[in-house]
Amino acid sequence: MSEQKSILILCGGGPAPGINTVISAVSKQFLAAGYRVIGLHEGYRNLFNGKAETVEINFEFADNIFNIGGSMLQMSRYKPANEEFNPDFFVKNNIKLLVTIGGDDTASTATRISNYLAEHNVKIQNIHVPKTIDNDLPLPEGISTFGYQSAKDEGTRITAAVYEDSRTSGVWFVLCAMGREAGHLAFGIGAASHAPMIIIPEMFSEKNPVTLDKIVKLIISSIVKRKIMGIPYGVAIVSEGVFHNLPDEELKNSGVTFTYDEHGHPELGTVSKAHIFNVLVQNKLKELNLNVKTRPVELGYELRCIAPKAFDLFYCNLLGMGVKILYDRGYTGCMVTGNQRGDIKGVFLKDMIDPETGKIATRLVNMKGNKCQMIYRYGLQYIIEKDYEAARKYLGNPKDYDFNRLVNIPE
Repeated sequence: MSEQKSILILCGGGPAPGINTVISAVSKQFLAAGYRVIGLHEGYRNLFNGKAETVEINFEFADNIFNIGGSMLQMSRYKPANEEFNPDFFVKNNIKLLVTIGGDDTASTATRISNYLAEHNVKIQNIHVPKTIDNDLPLPEGISTFGYQSAKDEGTRITAAVYEDSRTSGVWFVLCAMGREAGHLAFGIGAASHAPMIIIPEMFSEKNPVTLDKIVKLIISSIVKRKIMGIPYGVAIVSEGVFHNLPDEELKNSGVTFTYDEHGHPELGTVSKAHIFNVLVQNKLKELNLNVKTRPVELGYELRCIAPKAFDLFYCNLLGMGVKILYDRGYTGCMVTGNQRGDIKGVFLKDMIDPETGKIATRLVNMKGNKCQMIYRYGLQYIIEKDYEAARKYLGNPKDYDFNRLVNIPE
C-alpha cells in the first residue's frame, strides 16, 4: 500500500463544458495539501477488474487543462453491479477521497461503492460534482449544474445564426435541443434567442398529455400568427424531453421510419428528433395547403465539448475548491454546490432520492415561475381567440391551433 494519501477523480456520463476546469481546480487544491492525485479513464468501467488506466496529475498538467473543453479523462456510462466491487484499487493506492464528476447515476454509484468499502473496513469519503448541460439535477433554487450555462450560450449563438438565416432565406427552422426529461436547455436557448415558439415537456400534464399532433399544431400556430403579422420566417425550438412522455404506439403511427430495440421500443438515439418534427410539420403544412418551407436543426452533441464560458470557468473553479472544503469538514455522500457569492454547501444524496422511484429526482422547469410566465404569455407568437378571424385565411378551423387550447400554462 502507498504511504502517500491519494484522491481518485473519475468522470461518468456524457461531456459538458467545464469538466477539465473542475479536474484542474480539485487537483490543485489537493496537490498543494500534499496528496497524490490520480485520474481514472473510462469512468467506473475498469475500476474493479484490474485493468484501470490512470493518469498521474501534477500541477502543470492541471494548470494546462483549466480552460479546455471536453474531458482529459475519458468518460463512460458504465454502471458496475454490487457483485463487481472489491477494495483492491483503493487499498493499494491509499485512496482517501473519491471525486466523481457526472450526473445522478454517477453519484448514486459512488455512494454504493463508498458503502461497500465501509463494510469492508476501508474508509473513504466520496464527493460528487454535479455535471449536465440538461440542468435537471435537484440543486437549490437558482443554482445550475455546471456546463449548462456554457451550452446555453453556445446554443444561443447557433440559434441566433439560424434565426438570421430564416429571415434571410424566408424559411422556418425547427430546432430540437437536448434535455432528457426536462426542458431547461430548450427554454433557455429559446428565450435568449427570442424564438417565437418554445415547446418543452413541462407544458403538458397527465390531464393534457403531450402528443405529436399538439407539437405540430403549436409550431403551425406560430407560423400562422407570424404570417398574420407579415413575417414569413421564424424558429421553433423543441426539447427532446417531449419524447420521454410519448407512448411508443404514437411514434409507430407517426409515419416516421424507426429502428427498434430488442424490446420493441423505437431507438430514438439513432435519429434526428429535429428531422422527425420537421417531417411531421411539412406533412401538415401540405395538408393545409400552406406553402411554407421548414428545415431541421439538431442542437446537442456540438454543445457538450466546447470550451467553458466565463460563468462556468468561475463556477467550476469554485466547485473544485469546494470539494476540498467539504472534504476537510468530513463530508461524504454529498454533492458540492456553490453560488456566485462563493457560498459552498454540501447537498446529501440521500436527501435527493425520490421515494417513489428510488432515484435522484429530476428538476423540471418551473412553469409557475416568473421567467416562464413572462416568456410564454408575452414573449412568443401564437394564435389565440382574438386571431381567429385573421387566421381563417390560412386555417379552416383556427380554434384547433389556439395555444391556450393546446396547452395550459399554470398561473
